Amino acid sequence: MGLIATFSVKAQSGYNYKEFGWGFDVSYERGYTNITQQNNSPAFNFNLIYNYSPYLPIVAEFQVGKLSGGGPAPSQDPYGRQYVNHYAAFILHADIQLGTMVDYEDSWVLKILKNAYLGTGVGFIASNNVVQRTSIYQPSYVFPGSDKTLDVMVPLRAGYEFKIFDSYNEPFLAIDLMYIHNIAFGEGIDGYDDPSSRFKNNALNQYRQFTIGFKYYFGNVVSYNKLIRAFPQ
Repeated sequence: MGLIATFSVKAQSGYNYKEFGWGFDVSYERGYTNITQQNNSPAFNFNLIYNYSPYLPIVAEFQVGKLSGGGPAPSQDPYGRQYVNHYAAFILHADIQLGTMVDYEDSWVLKILKNAYLGTGVGFIASNNVVQRTSIYQPSYVFPGSDKTLDVMVPLRAGYEFKIFDSYNEPFLAIDLMYIHNIAFGEGIDGYDDPSSRFKNNALNQYRQFTIGFKYYFGNVVSYNKLIRAFPQ
């Protein structure tokens, strides 16, 4: 029985993956709002991962960061608006790697590209703003909006995953390089809800992130129907 079990494990070498994982990401981000100048800041997140397959992770993400922009100079904002948003977000998303859709076993090019992915999901961003509410040019005018908001958001994700394998030829670590563009359905990111009849206010609040992520896989071992690790021929 021991010989049969050993043979079974070896026969599956390179096909197995672990069902769960956790990870964390570090991002370099900036906002896209109606404020002229936007600043770059770091953001951080923690992830819980369910691997539907080795090329289709489904992720629950908790993210914190800072978005800011504007200032008293006309080059920073023509109306003197400025904001600092210490936000938190919760997001559910999935990333579909190319390996899910193509037969890569006989192509070295596709074996390299199989870890590239696109993804999206949905979540909520809770904004906590400090905002310049009074116009520095017209002190009697108070900019409308809310300092604390909760908005629905959608991330648009593109990236590449570098899988790291253990002695059983199973992926147990991964490093991800990503570009993420987040769209918020509301006016909460910068805290301003200016009337479009008076100010330029014709786009949804957004922010982008250049991200590096780290993953650790654990849990049940599952077999896939294609070789996950490429071996020299």
